[in-house]
Amino acid sequence: MSTAAIARPPAPLLAPGTAPAPGYEVLAHLARTGWLDLYDAWSEERDCRCVVKVLRPDRRGEARLADRLVREGRWLRRFTHPHLVRAYETLESPEPLVVLETLTGETLSHLVDRLPRRAGAEDVAVLGVQLCSAVHYLHGQGLLHLDLKPSNVVVDGGHAKVLDLSVARAPGTAPAGVGTFGYMAPEQARGGLLSAAADVWGIGVTLYEVATGEVPFDPGETLDTNTNTGAGGGGGGASGSRDAADDWYPQLEGPAPPVTARRRLPRALAAAIDGCLRPDPAARPTVSELSAALDATLRRRRRDTPVPE
Repeated sequence: MSTAAIARPPAPLLAPGTAPAPGYEVLAHLARTGWLDLYDAWSEERDCRCVVKVLRPDRRGEARLADRLVREGRWLRRFTHPHLVRAYETLESPEPLVVLETLTGETLSHLVDRLPRRAGAEDVAVLGVQLCSAVHYLHGQGLLHLDLKPSNVVVDGGHAKVLDLSVARAPGTAPAGVGTFGYMAPEQARGGLLSAAADVWGIGVTLYEVATGEVPFDPGETLDTNTNTGAGGGGGGASGSRDAADDWYPQLEGPAPPVTARRRLPRALAAAIDGCLRPDPAARPTVSELSAALDATLRRRRRDTPVPE
């Protein structure tokens, strides 16, 4: 990093009471990523709180980022699924802006850090089924998410919602490093053909962390930090801007440690999670197969649980 980059003052935030667009008033700043600011805001038209997602002031001249933000907003306005965050409105001028629903839960990353005990096996399986449902829907819309991780999932009362389509794209060839360093599938790290199997990896690595409190691979130091908030949903998404020639990706060096090396789990649930993290995309289960396996573990556990008299 250059001396000039280190010395650059932080980009200013919008003050409470500011109108980022007609009909919206900033209440508070929620989060900042490498290229976005998220604000808790009030919608006059809807008479409710919402989340406003805008480019950071120091990144507003970058057309590529503006296009990415507007594209994500249009997708989320069009998509309707119980496990995907909703967008209310997308504006292109005077500055690109996306208005999202306010979510009342917490991100999985916050829950993993905050709770003294790991999630129960049944809760992990339920979460997996819900993530499979959201991903199956996205794939039906012709998109791969490519950035599934605990900070991009908000949970409220056992109901999960997936956030952040900022790096989503159609299946096909992609450059190296699209996603978040410690969470991307090996094929994302090396670049090349990406398929639905990359999102199966993302589900698996998310369940692994929720179950054990640890990621299977050390994420190391990321160039573009992603920060999401359960109060609003929708963080930044990794930029894929890391220099692949300078990166060492541990997921390219060998398989993930079995989840049972970190925590004791029912055999079928552990096998489902481990199956998602196979290095060869062709060896991973499909989203439908994974959902069926997780659902079977739930039925088995509920069948074997004694009913209190």
